Amino acid sequence: MNSEFTIAVHSLVYLAYLPEKMASSDMIAENVGTHSARVRKVMSALRKSGYVETREGSGGGYRLTIDPESVTLADIYRVMAQGSLIPSWCSGDPDMDCKVGSNMTQVMYGIFCKAEKQLEEHFLGITIGNVLKQIHACD
Repeated sequence: MNSEFTIAVHSLVYLAYLPEKMASSDMIAENVGTHSARVRKVMSALRKSGYVETREGSGGGYRLTIDPESVTLADIYRVMAQGSLIPSWCSGDPDMDCKVGSNMTQVMYGIFCKAEKQLEEHFLGITIGNVLKQIHACD
């Protein structure tokens, strides 16, 4: 799982929390606890996917364009992190003259694909609104 997913979820929940549903990248970065350049990169992906819009100039920033109850963590995962559970390298070599070594990559790929599918199914049941409700329950 990559940190962009966490930043995206945090940013969307933060925007949903704000009465005007709008904040600058500096405000979001301060709330998330990261650099505003990282926030802008994440927000750019969210903007391209239609979850936020931008307003330039004084008083501008990112504005939530979706209903927090309709967007699931699976939606955000697909935009920000799909495929991140599958390692970029796996042990073994298909040309190896060993049953274990020649099949490990294929078997592990299947295991990671199944794990990612289960993670996405779990995330389907959690909306941005659900996360915000859990935060409110922490009071």
